Amino acid sequence: MNPFELKPAKIETLLMDWQDMSPIPYDSHEVDPYTKTRIILMNGTEFEAVWFSHQFTRHCADNDLRRALALMRRQEQQQQKLIGALKPLDEDILVHTISYEQLAIDLTAALAQREENPYVKEALDFALLEDFDHLYRYADLMSFDSHMHAEELVGRYTEIMPGRPTIAHHRHPYDSVNYPILSESASPVTKLCSAIITAAEQQTMNYYMNVAPFYPKEYGRRLYREIGMVEEQHVTHYGSLIDPNPTWLECLLNHQYAECFLYWSAMETEPDSRIREIWSRMFDMEVSHLHTAAELLLAYEGRAWQQVMPDGNFPAPLRLTSNVEYVRDILKNTVTLTADRESWTPVEAMPEDADFFHYQAQVNGNPQTVESHDIIERLIEREGRDYRFETAENPIKALRDRRRDNTEVGREAAVMMK
Repeated sequence: MNPFELKPAKIETLLMDWQDMSPIPYDSHEVDPYTKTRIILMNGTEFEAVWFSHQFTRHCADNDLRRALALMRRQEQQQQKLIGALKPLDEDILVHTISYEQLAIDLTAALAQREENPYVKEALDFALLEDFDHLYRYADLMSFDSHMHAEELVGRYTEIMPGRPTIAHHRHPYDSVNYPILSESASPVTKLCSAIITAAEQQTMNYYMNVAPFYPKEYGRRLYREIGMVEEQHVTHYGSLIDPNPTWLECLLNHQYAECFLYWSAMETEPDSRIREIWSRMFDMEVSHLHTAAELLLAYEGRAWQQVMPDGNFPAPLRLTSNVEYVRDILKNTVTLTADRESWTPVEAMPEDADFFHYQAQVNGNPQTVESHDIIERLIEREGRDYRFETAENPIKALRDRRRDNTEVGREAAVMMK
């Protein structure tokens, strides 16, 4: 599939009315978990498109170009409103959060397994273990507050157990900045990967920033606040992989191409026929945006789209599916890593004066006051053990005890891992 070879409709003919933007929401009790995660992913993708377009406009003095961006942006906003309306009224903040974290885990694992650049793959695998632990913390909050089992929400496709403990995720800001992957040396898969994961993590960060004050219990607000700070690190972590050198119009083309690819992937993998029709309609809109971006690139910079991406053919569609064994393997082999400027180092190999330890002492001086730890302890105190959904015992010995939450793995050097 090459979207540049398709004949697009004019954007104006595809604008929607209020009825178009008010679809019937999915049924929370019947929806496939990966349909929900695709909806969250595409919602985040549209947010990224709108955010980028506004930034472009604020750095552009040509009003004809700004008008072209405004037209595309208006339709991106309409698309986001339609996708956001697919969430039903009876799905509360925490239930929706479980799907956010399932998306973070299985999207990251899917991208890592197709990634061709070893540095980008290492970046994906590193943050994967952190989102994996976030799911565990939120699932235990759900068990504590409502006695609901998150395993039903994730369809038992994604395990729920400790990863690298959230308390170990808090690192100095300097250690979240990675090397950019330059476009000249990056494959189409790598460029798509960096764009997709940045948009997805940014959506998660924004969601937690907005909903944290609305959680009805103070300890829940504190957990969202803490994990939201880690998501900020992840956005910096992934966003710094993106090449900063392309022009604004080149970036616009890349954004629209990534959106086309994601909607096409959703069309190819969506089991719900009604939702698949929505993805098909959104894809048609994005093809129109892509061709407009190509026309603007040619008109303002004299460059054809082939000069930005010589091969416009999509790679294989992105599939959201279960990754239990892959996540277990990454957990087994990389749980003690921490970020060390532009690389990742086992915490036991970090010097005593490393920024990581100074930052940990400043932010997590007393682990008993850190909510990601405290919520597990609350549940253990009440139930006698934490909540998990495991297909086998945790591959890390130090994380197997269900009567004690571990605060040392990935944070302190002298911890038995195996």
